[in-house]
Amino acid sequence: MDITIHTTALPHTDPEESVAFYRDILGFEVRTDVGQGAMRWITVGPVGQPGTSILLAPPAADPGITDDERRTITEMMAKGTYGWILLATHDLDGTFEKVQAGGAEVVQEPTLQPYGIRDCAFRDPAGNLVRIQELSDAPKV
Repeated sequence: MDITIHTTALPHTDPEESVAFYRDILGFEVRTDVGQGAMRWITVGPVGQPGTSILLAPPAADPGITDDERRTITEMMAKGTYGWILLATHDLDGTFEKVQAGGAEVVQEPTLQPYGIRDCAFRDPAGNLVRIQELSDAPKV
């Protein structure tokens, strides 16, 4: 079987703020931008990795979602417990400094976790948790 991760989705509450975060702070390229106003579906991804993308989408836009479900999603987004993603870099400290300087809300400074991963965490403009872990070239034992 040959399966890859192509696209994952995160909600946005303000498309312009989300584009500014993912493009200007994280350095991703904008690949598509469809719709208008707050009802925009925007695809972003790392430069040089055209097969991997994040779809920034309006939350609860599915017509099959009830009003109660829509309220729950809105409440979870406000608390920062609805959407999240794990990213990786070889330069965690440099990446942390750049993202912090861009004004992102810091959730956790670079830390060595008890399970052996060194990472940090931010919130994007919609409240999604963005964890960034440090890649290591050392072989795993």
